Amino acid sequence: MQPFLSSHPLVLLCVQAVLVIVLSRVLALGLRKLGQPLVIAEVIAGVALGPSLLGVLSPATLQLLFPPASMATLGLISQLGLVFFMFLIGLELEPALLRGFGKSALVISPTSIAVPFALGAVVAAWLAPTWSLPGVPVSSFVLFLGVAMSITAFPVLARILSERGLIHTPIGALTIACAAVDDVTAWCLLAFVAAVVRSTGLSGALLTAGLAVAYCAVMWFLVRPVLARLVRQRTDRRGISQRMVAVTVVLLLVSALTTEAIGIHALFGAFFFGVIVPREGGLAHGLRERLEDLVVVLLLPLFFAYSGLRTQLGLLDSAGAWATCGLLLFVAVAGKWGGSTIAARITGQKWKDAMAIGVLMNTRGLMELVVLNIGLDLGVISPTVFTMMVLMALVTTVMTSPVLAMLQRREVTAPAAAATGP
Repeated sequence: MQPFLSSHPLVLLCVQAVLVIVLSRVLALGLRKLGQPLVIAEVIAGVALGPSLLGVLSPATLQLLFPPASMATLGLISQLGLVFFMFLIGLELEPALLRGFGKSALVISPTSIAVPFALGAVVAAWLAPTWSLPGVPVSSFVLFLGVAMSITAFPVLARILSERGLIHTPIGALTIACAAVDDVTAWCLLAFVAAVVRSTGLSGALLTAGLAVAYCAVMWFLVRPVLARLVRQRTDRRGISQRMVAVTVVLLLVSALTTEAIGIHALFGAFFFGVIVPREGGLAHGLRERLEDLVVVLLLPLFFAYSGLRTQLGLLDSAGAWATCGLLLFVAVAGKWGGSTIAARITGQKWKDAMAIGVLMNTRGLMELVVLNIGLDLGVISPTVFTMMVLMALVTTVMTSPVLAMLQRREVTAPAAAATGP
């Protein structure tokens, strides 16, 4: 069996895809009853198929199904899937989300970025001598962990709100607006950190930052209007044509290649191109319809499998490692949930609503894994820190639905108690 799979890469890839998709969907059936989103099942499936579980139970099976030689192919497909996924995330960022909530969002969102960033940076500076890789500048390690603490998973948050019937409530709409601002801010910060890490010295970082600003200006002021004009000319009652889809995909890949060449990672180019795609004319909606199922059903689970294969719980082999993991989790929750809650309260929200906003903004999920994989690929964090942060992403996402349910129960029981009181 092993010689057959190793000599047929396409067959091996198909077997890997089938295993990942089936296991994810089976786990999702049980986890959905607990109020957990699909992303949790996919992450757990990825970790289970990696060295943390399958590698412990049957190393020979892990070697058979996911041999080291296949990792390069799996990684490339995962990266391509992430390019299209980040494009879809950009498409989901509707400017209309800020309508009526702009003022509150512009208070809550920066706070929910700044507080966890600051706390993460302080903790990272303290942990750097022990947990940073040799040769990695402390500044790069500090900046990256600060950004990683600041992430909110916009798509996971939106799906949780939708599943709980909160998407059209004032709290849901405000949280979506805050998460939208968060996404843009966090990805800009990540682009800056990537520029610093990849550059050689301050002059290189400044050059990369300047090129990134020029790229954003060209995309917003030149490409966006041209694309809008093209959409008006090329769409009709039948919707967007196959030619228009081809043009958009080419521009998406060129945008991703441009930011990769600049030094701020291809995913930022994909995300920003999604942001500038015109919403009128049905282009954004049509692209989502045509791409979303392929990306979400096939390509993203492969990314989770790839992430799971890089997550090694066995690296946390001491009390100190688990204590550090717990510290990172505490800082992440305190910074994101605490900072968002206080900012929401300052804007006039009731404590219960402010806490709901805080726990929703604390949802990290998939976006955290994307950022962590970037950090691992850039050599900023070690596999051990990667594993700690993956656990943090899992816990902060898993806790969202139960805490929301608890807050909703309190909302229901409080009026009932008042009604039966004297």
